[in-house]
Amino acid sequence: MDVVRVKSVNKSFGPVKAVSNLNLTVKTGEIMGLLGPNGSGKTTTMKIILGILKPDSGFVDVCGINVLEKPVEARKIMGYVPETPHLYEYLTPAEYLDFVSAAYNIKPDVGKQRINELLQALEMKEHLNKLMSGFSQGMKQKIAITAALFHKPRVLILDEPLNGLDPRSARIVKDILHRLTSEGVAILFSTHVLEIAEAICHRVAIMDKGSVLAEGSVKEIKSLAGLPGSSLEEVFLKLTGGEDTAKIVEALTL
Repeated sequence: MDVVRVKSVNKSFGPVKAVSNLNLTVKTGEIMGLLGPNGSGKTTTMKIILGILKPDSGFVDVCGINVLEKPVEARKIMGYVPETPHLYEYLTPAEYLDFVSAAYNIKPDVGKQRINELLQALEMKEHLNKLMSGFSQGMKQKIAITAALFHKPRVLILDEPLNGLDPRSARIVKDILHRLTSEGVAILFSTHVLEIAEAICHRVAIMDKGSVLAEGSVKEIKSLAGLPGSSLEEVFLKLTGGEDTAKIVEALTL
C-alpha cells in the first residue's frame, strides 16, 4: 500500500528548477532509498513531502492526508531527520526531549519512558543530563533520530541520517529502521553512500536535475540500465552521466 504519494510535483527557486514533474511513492513497511548527485532535488523533495516547502504545482498525500491542504496534520504522523540537525545546544537531551514530548502532547510519564527506551537503544542514556553543546556530530545525530522517533510516526523522512555515526552506531540505527518497517512504518531514506542504499533499501529512486530517472528494486534498476551484473555505483554513474570519472581523476592529478 502506498502511504506516501507524490504526483506531478514541480518546484522552482527563481530561474532554477529544483523539482520537475516528480512522481514518487513509498509503501507501508519499506525503506525507499532516494539517491542522486548534489543538487538533484532530494532535500527539496523531502521538504515538500513534509509540508515545509510548498510546490508550485502537483499533489502530495501522506497516509490519506493532503499535505498541501493540511501540512500540520500530516507532520503529526511523520518524523524527520535533516541532513544537518539544528538542536538547542544549551539544553540537555532530557530537556530537549521533554520539549519534543510537549510539542506532540505526549503525557509526561509516557514521554519519560519513551526517552529512556530510545536513548538506551542508541547508547546515549548516560548523556541524558549533559549539555548538547559538548556533543560530537554523531551524538547530536542520535538525539535528532530520537526526536524523530519519539511520537512513533507512521512515516519517517531521513536525509543522510547516518552522518557522523561510528560503524557500531550506524548498525544500531539500521537495525532500528528494519524493526520499524516490520511494524509497518514507511521510510524515505536519502544517502550518498550507495553501498548502504544497496544493503538496506527495498526500493530506490535515482534523481538527477529534479526528476526521477529510475525507480524500483536495485535488481530492477540494474536491469533497466543494462548492467545486470554491476554494482549500484556503476548504474548510478551511468544514469546520472558521471561514469567517465577517469578523465576527471587524470585532470586533477596532472
